[in-house]
Amino acid sequence: MIGTLRRKFVLIVVALVGIVLAFMLGSSLWSTYTTQWQLIYRSLDAALQSDDLPMIGGSTNEPSEYSSGGRLVVTVSLDEEGVLLTTNESLSTINQDTLSDVIETVLASSETSGRIRSSHVAWKSESLPDGGTKIALADTSDIDVAFQNQLITSIVGFVCGLGLLFIAAWWLSSWILRPVKSAWIQQRRFVADASHELKTPLAVIVANMGILQKDKTLSEDSRSWINSSVEAACQMQGLVTNLLELARTDETIAGDANAKRKVDVDFSDMVQSAALEFDAMAFEHGCSIDEKVQEGIHITGDPDWLARLVKILIDNAIKYAGEKTVVTVQLTKESNKVHLVVNDHGQVINPEDLKHVFDRFYRTDKARGRSTGVFGLGLAIATSITESHGGSIAAQSNEADGTTFTVTL
Repeated sequence: MIGTLRRKFVLIVVALVGIVLAFMLGSSLWSTYTTQWQLIYRSLDAALQSDDLPMIGGSTNEPSEYSSGGRLVVTVSLDEEGVLLTTNESLSTINQDTLSDVIETVLASSETSGRIRSSHVAWKSESLPDGGTKIALADTSDIDVAFQNQLITSIVGFVCGLGLLFIAAWWLSSWILRPVKSAWIQQRRFVADASHELKTPLAVIVANMGILQKDKTLSEDSRSWINSSVEAACQMQGLVTNLLELARTDETIAGDANAKRKVDVDFSDMVQSAALEFDAMAFEHGCSIDEKVQEGIHITGDPDWLARLVKILIDNAIKYAGEKTVVTVQLTKESNKVHLVVNDHGQVINPEDLKHVFDRFYRTDKARGRSTGVFGLGLAIATSITESHGGSIAAQSNEADGTTFTVTL
């Protein structure tokens, strides 16, 4: 539980900070990108307005609305047939193949501006009064390279930042969750210790009550009181046993390897034996068991716990199965996963209860729970056993298919 809580904490922190960091870096990149291209298009506008070259350091005039910002561009004029007429005098030159590509692109385009990414060229055009076209060209290689470098730097910084954040969050989570871990360990120990302490006195009470039950001199009223006391003590014994099992599985999940045995288990034979064992109980409840078990399925685990898991699911299905219905117990293996499916057709569990059926002490039938000795721990134990073996358990319930519990190991 603590490990899962710690992973969730780290995941949430890294995700939230990562989103903020990605937004900030993305905004910075977008701002830089749009600013540079605004400068390029202003330079192209300035070139279309005049063929005069900007003079660095020789002008005392204020920058015009279309100031190029120091970027040199080339302008060309075409006649109405698309034939090149003139090129302005410029400190820069342009490759003839690139110029041909630009002219062809401009004449074929319905837009007045654009880019040729493969050649790193931006262009802008305007129509002349004589029907010709004037085109301004600017090389964008430096901006493209600078933006690419900034993008790579941002990505590397983002990844390194998330890595450092993950390390810091993982360390902080250990410190933050320390009180929670301590409280959980104390609670687990209390449950285990209290259950052990209650086990012996309850056994003594049940034994003494059993002796009193054999006393033939007792009146019927006294005998009824004793019988009810024995019944209550037996229920308490069952509860203590369940709490001890939960404590053992909690220790295994928490990392105590000695709490669980690891041996090879013939799971097929175990499931078949459990189904046969519950045949009489199913008959008493007016239903039957249909087992569909694939032969030869072996898994590694604690045989006592695995047997308890299978019996809990079958017992639960029989208790809630309708009369003259069939409880299906199916065991299959796919690749390296084993699926145990137990299905019954009884009262459908409503969705609100279905979300809590694996919670401890949760009973869908709250009115009958304690009177029938059901404490809502069976499925909680099944969940703990499954998780201690590295598996998962799920439940589904509807009118058409009934209630189905699926264990994957």
